[in-house]
Amino acid sequence: ACARGPALASRAPLTAKDGLPRELLATLCERCAPDDNPCGQAVTHALQEAANRGNPALQEAQWSLEHAGPALGATCQELVRQAVGPAALTGATVEPPLLALLETLAPTCVKTGQLPAPLLNAAAVQQGSRAPQLATLHTQGAVETKPIEPDHPTGPGDAFRAFDRDELSGVKLPLASSGTGSGTGSDGALRLEYAPVLKYAVSFQVLATGPGSLRAHVRAPEGVGRAGPGGTGYFVDPTVCRFRGTGRWEICKPAVPLLDVDALSVLPERPGVELKELEIIGAR
Repeated sequence: ACARGPALASRAPLTAKDGLPRELLATLCERCAPDDNPCGQAVTHALQEAANRGNPALQEAQWSLEHAGPALGATCQELVRQAVGPAALTGATVEPPLLALLETLAPTCVKTGQLPAPLLNAAAVQQGSRAPQLATLHTQGAVETKPIEPDHPTGPGDAFRAFDRDELSGVKLPLASSGTGSGTGSDGALRLEYAPVLKYAVSFQVLATGPGSLRAHVRAPEGVGRAGPGGTGYFVDPTVCRFRGTGRWEICKPAVPLLDVDALSVLPERPGVELKELEIIGAR
């Protein structure tokens, strides 16, 4: 019976006046195992179609996810793998139909606790106005924040000068291979690690001469996002700040906080950029 689900779905559109086939499909979906659950399969197919610039029926996909029953967890994991992860990466191309499907399906996975908040917020920050609904899913209240220095800065030997509260000193940022946007994003001219992770990063204040960007590094489930060097797991790397480097303080405040940040990378856009000061406002 489970194998006949897709055929039943094609004969039972949401707009049909006869609701009996749709009721049968709902019953099937609530009973079929994840591997052959017609509702789970329908959502996976919609994700694949959207990733290939197709236009799947959003309401149909939403209905299927809401009725996926025992397949809900696996289907939300598929949403994370095919849509949330790519949407949280700097430099990744995410097709508009896939973003629209992500905005449609994410609330159900969030409501049922099947979508990791750090990953969702990373995608919301990276996509910004391309997928504004993602930011509305962050419902956590405000936390008390303060400037928090990184535990392990790596890069130029004088990296500490970016945190010495002296606006006259600074650190020259060498161009890194990942600065082109085509690298792994695992490093930058200056990498700022937190151990343990920075629970919240709410804003960034930059004083620099010359343009560049900041990327956050947030751990991701196995197979989602980019593979870390040396088998260190997977991560996503949303761009959280672009600074022009005018020699004046610039403030970047993402629409939602970044959660569980492992590290931040500072990447110059051209040679000769000097980072005078960087303040990372957050909470441990």
